[in-house]
Amino acid sequence: MKVKPIEWRAGVVRILDQTQLPEWVVVEEFSDWHGVAEAIRAMKVRGAPAIGIAAAYGVALAAHQFEGGQMEDFRSYMGEVFQEFARTRPTAINLFWAIERMQQVVNASTSPVEAREQLLQEAHRIEQEDYEADRQLARHGALLLPPNARVLTLCNTGALATGGIGTALGIIRVAWQQGRLAKAYVCETRPRLQGLRLTTWELLQEGIPFQLITDNMAGWLMAQGKVEAVVVGADRIAANGDTANKIGTYTLAVLAHHHRIPFYVAAPRSSIDLSTPNGKSIPIEHRDASEVTHIGNLRLAPPGTPVLNPAFDITPAELITAIITELGVAQPPYTESLPALCSKAN
Repeated sequence: MKVKPIEWRAGVVRILDQTQLPEWVVVEEFSDWHGVAEAIRAMKVRGAPAIGIAAAYGVALAAHQFEGGQMEDFRSYMGEVFQEFARTRPTAINLFWAIERMQQVVNASTSPVEAREQLLQEAHRIEQEDYEADRQLARHGALLLPPNARVLTLCNTGALATGGIGTALGIIRVAWQQGRLAKAYVCETRPRLQGLRLTTWELLQEGIPFQLITDNMAGWLMAQGKVEAVVVGADRIAANGDTANKIGTYTLAVLAHHHRIPFYVAAPRSSIDLSTPNGKSIPIEHRDASEVTHIGNLRLAPPGTPVLNPAFDITPAELITAIITELGVAQPPYTESLPALCSKAN
């Protein structure tokens, strides 16, 4: 993919507006940090790793906008910035992981001038680390797939959602390069249609064979013996392995379990939240009803239709075959394997 989802250039944060893909490739430039926060909230940039990167650059931009020389005033100002970014998307732990790293930079700085420089360097590091993590993760994951695998995936977990080649979609990319992939099946991913709009766009650019399916076709595909593995991403992984991901993930996990198909979660170390004991403790974002009642600007439901629109669901750890990270592959019991994996990063 030639267009980067997020980029810092000469004091401006450039964001590829993913709400306009695939019809239009539109890159917006933000010189005000409030615009970056709103772009995250409006899902112009989305995907847990990409949200963290965007927030980091948004924080760096806010620091460059600060006018004044007193560190006490700067810390107060940045505290408000951190709170605003934290409110944009509550489920993705990468957001809070990035904010915490940027807060540590502010705490360690002795002047606004020093903080501005160090915050930008930290944002660059967060992006570069994710780029490298994607490649390591993808290599680990591709090895788990059988030869000529037909892999089913949900949502968009590719370069659009990360700072590199992607998580679950990164595994599909590398498996194709290694000759291990026969085909990918892409769920449309209602209600925002990230699979239909974004994953197909990425796969078409790279010539990777795939077929798009509606979300409710997945069970039929599995029953026909057409799927060797399911690979999805994650927005937050609890200490016991319970995983929050795009709504519909839990359904795929139940279907995969019934049909004895491996169900893999692919995510960087930054998506693992050992401070959250289980899935019940993960906050689930609920979004506007129009995402369900409309496709774009076209209303499909009658006016006044009541809507429930959780953006994520929780897949219990017992339904997950393995959790693939850049540090290695965690297997059950996750209460033991996840802390052991995370300790490698310390």
